[in-house]
Amino acid sequence: MGWFLCQCSANARVLLVLGLAAGLLLPGLAVQMQPWLPQMVAVLLLLTALRIGRRAALGAVRDLRWGVGAVAVLQLGVPLVLFAGMWLAGWAQTPAALALVLATAAPAISGSPNLALLLGLDAGRMMQILVLGTAAFPLTVLPVLMLFPQTGNPSEVILTALLLLTVIVAATTTGFLLRAALFPDPSPRRIKTLDGASVLAFALIVIALMAPLNAALRLDPQAVAWWALLAFAISYGMQALTLTALRRTRLHTLAGPLAIGAGNRNIALFLVALPPEALTPLLIFIGCWQLPMYLTPILLPRLYRWALRDD
Repeated sequence: MGWFLCQCSANARVLLVLGLAAGLLLPGLAVQMQPWLPQMVAVLLLLTALRIGRRAALGAVRDLRWGVGAVAVLQLGVPLVLFAGMWLAGWAQTPAALALVLATAAPAISGSPNLALLLGLDAGRMMQILVLGTAAFPLTVLPVLMLFPQTGNPSEVILTALLLLTVIVAATTTGFLLRAALFPDPSPRRIKTLDGASVLAFALIVIALMAPLNAALRLDPQAVAWWALLAFAISYGMQALTLTALRRTRLHTLAGPLAIGAGNRNIALFLVALPPEALTPLLIFIGCWQLPMYLTPILLPRLYRWALRDD
């Protein structure tokens, strides 16, 4: 098993592509795995905490000033500015505007620390952004939801966010405790094994996330193509803008994790909380949203190396 997990770590990017392909080509498997998403997310968070360790994560938590400010900008300032732009253009109540605003109002995905590890970035800082963003989400999302009357009562979104925060805290705490008890000072091979376990869990999750996209691909592939184009534009545009804006500032060392948090958001929070009639036009987009996120470690390493290099 150790050899297999080391191979998963060494071939992490290939494994992510295989996960995406399996989700698209094996619709029956994707549908069967979908109900297990909450449990798989909890396992992924536990494995990530096991890999990072309490010391690295707490070291990142000591300074909250940049974290709170970054969450306020990313989850409140960005969607409000984008909505203002859509309103000036006369597109404020279109499905594309709703997708754009909700995608940028959500906190970072639960797998964002894994993306940081795959890109060679500080996963402890990424964990901090994940926890802070999810904790602040019930407050930052309220002004955003008021912009779209069709989204209904925001209380369901808030309850879903609080539940997610509970899962994140419980899973990461368990991971930290297991790390301290089992291997407080892991060897390089042990770390590689944990990396492989995290990558494997990350690749399995995407199979379930691809379930809503399978039917859409068969019924309306052209619509899927347009929504996928929008998803890539939002995700990679936010990452590129964040890296470019921060690469020569005092936040240079944080630019990588902040860029991952900016372009990889947990829009699935809205999928389980908002009225079906409000999200029906966005179901294809939510499926397409997984594509740029899971392909980030494959398509954007050069962008991250350019932005984060020491000139």
